[in-house]
Amino acid sequence: MDDLPESEDVSAALRPRALPGQEAAGIVAGNVAGRVTTAPVIGPPIARATFLGRPITPLTRRRIDNFRANRRGFWSLWIFLVLFGTSLFAEFIANDRPMLVRYDGAFYVPVLHDYPETAFGGVFPSETDYRDPAVDKLIRDKGWMLWPLIPFHYDTITNASGPFPAPPSPTNWLGTDDEGRDVLARLIYGFRISVLFGLALTLLSSVIGVAAGAVQGFFGGIVDLGLQRFIEIWSGLPVLYLLIILATLVEPNFWWLLGLMLLFSWTSLVDVVRAEFLRARNFDYVRAARALGVTNRVIIFRHVLPNATVATITFLPFILNGSITTLTSLDFLGFGLPPGSASLGELLAQGKANLQAPWLGITAFCVLAVMLSLLIFIGEAVRDAFDPRKAVA
Repeated sequence: MDDLPESEDVSAALRPRALPGQEAAGIVAGNVAGRVTTAPVIGPPIARATFLGRPITPLTRRRIDNFRANRRGFWSLWIFLVLFGTSLFAEFIANDRPMLVRYDGAFYVPVLHDYPETAFGGVFPSETDYRDPAVDKLIRDKGWMLWPLIPFHYDTITNASGPFPAPPSPTNWLGTDDEGRDVLARLIYGFRISVLFGLALTLLSSVIGVAAGAVQGFFGGIVDLGLQRFIEIWSGLPVLYLLIILATLVEPNFWWLLGLMLLFSWTSLVDVVRAEFLRARNFDYVRAARALGVTNRVIIFRHVLPNATVATITFLPFILNGSITTLTSLDFLGFGLPPGSASLGELLAQGKANLQAPWLGITAFCVLAVMLSLLIFIGEAVRDAFDPRKAVA
C-alpha cells in the first residue's frame, strides 16, 4: 500500500504530456490498461465561404479573389455595370415626355402611359404633345410637370437653331445630328441597344456553340468528322454579302439582325468546347460513369460540361465585344438597324459625312472606345482569374 503513491507518480511521469493548445482543444491523453486513449477533438465549426449569400467552393473563392486582385478589370466591371444599368432607364433620363404630371389634383405618369389631350383640358382626343406650348400652358395653369434631365427622346426634333447639325449648346449638351435630333439622347439609347444586342447574340450563340462542340467532342468518330466539315463550309459563307442581299428583300430590324447574325456566330465556341470534351471523355471518372450505366446526357451535362465551362467563360467578354462591333459596323455601312434608330454606327456615319461637325464622330467614337475597352479589361481579368497558374497578388 505504501507503494501506491509512488506508482501513481511513475504513471504520471510516463503519461504523455499534452502539447500547448491541446487541452483547450479537448485532447486528453491517458494510460489506461497500457493503452493511450485520445478524446475526440471538438472545436468551432469551419465557416464555409459564401458569395451573394450562397455557399461556394474554395476554388471559386480563389477565382473571385484573383478577379478582385486585378484592379483594372474589377473597376471596369463596376463602371460598365453602372453605365449599362443607367441606360436601362433611358426613358427616365432622356425623353420628350414628363416623368410625372400633376393636373387638377390628379397625378399622371406620361413616361409609362399614353394620355389623350382631353385629359388635360385640350380639345383633341389624340396623344398629348407635352412640348406643345398650348398643352404646356393648360397643364401649368392647374398643376406642374417634372421633366427628365434631357427633355428629348432619341427621335425628337429639337428646337435648336439651324442649320443642322447644330453645335453644342446649353439645351443640347452635345449638339444635334444632321436631322436636328439630340446627340446625347441618341448616345444613351444607342449604348443600350448595342449592349442588349451583344448580350443576346453572345448568350444564344454560346448555347448553340457549346451544344455543338459537346456533341462533337464526346461522341467523336463520324459525328465529329461530319459536323467539323459542315462548320468549315458554313464558316466560309460571305456573311456581309448575304446581309446586303437580304437587306434588299426585307427591312432589317433588331430581331431580324439578331437571327441572321446568330446563324453565323455560333461557331466561335465550337472548337474550344470540342477540344475540352475530346480531352475529358477518356478520363477515369467518365469511364467509371459509363461502367455504372449513366446515360450519355447525364455524363455530358453533369460531369464533363462543368469542366469545359472554364474555357468558355473566359471567351465570353471577347465574344460580346465582337458582337457589339458587328452591329456597329453594319449600322455604319447602312445594313443594320432601320433608319432613324438610335445607333452608334449611324452616328459614326454621320460624323464621316459631316466633317464640319466634329462633335458627331468624336462623341460616338469616345462612347464606343470606352465601352469596348471596359469589356476588354473585364475579359482579361476573367481570363487571369480562371488561370490556375495565377495567384492572388
